[in-house]
Amino acid sequence: MGRMRAVLQRVSEASVTMKGEVLGEIERGFLLLLGVEAADSQEDIDWLAGKIARVRVFTDEVGKMNLGLADVGGRVLVVSQFTLHASLKKGNRPGYTGAARPEVAVPLYEGFVAALERETGTAVETGRFGADMQVALVNDGPVTLIYDSKRRE
Repeated sequence: MGRMRAVLQRVSEASVTMKGEVLGEIERGFLLLLGVEAADSQEDIDWLAGKIARVRVFTDEVGKMNLGLADVGGRVLVVSQFTLHASLKKGNRPGYTGAARPEVAVPLYEGFVAALERETGTAVETGRFGADMQVALVNDGPVTLIYDSKRRE
């Protein structure tokens, strides 16, 4: 089992740009930062995509976080984020040996995006894998959740 990690932020809007070009943008929904390891598998992808597609963090008519993405017509923007696998144990400079190399990470990232599209029934917006991007968002709430496929609690 791998350790696919994701940071989900409930947003009223989010976008990712590179050199002034908008690569992906959404209004209400989730900005998802995704980090993958070489040991990640289809099982990790399916578990994480299912959890995100079904999480209920949007407020209902009485102000309770009881609605899911589909209930509010929300969208997802996924941005690759290898730094989610940084090792911070030694020194002051993070180490990234836990993050998957691009030849392994790209198929995992693309597989996750495809699984999330299947689970949500909507097109998922993305950034560009491995690129230097600028991410802008309005975190609504704020609501931020952290997922780790190794710790399925």
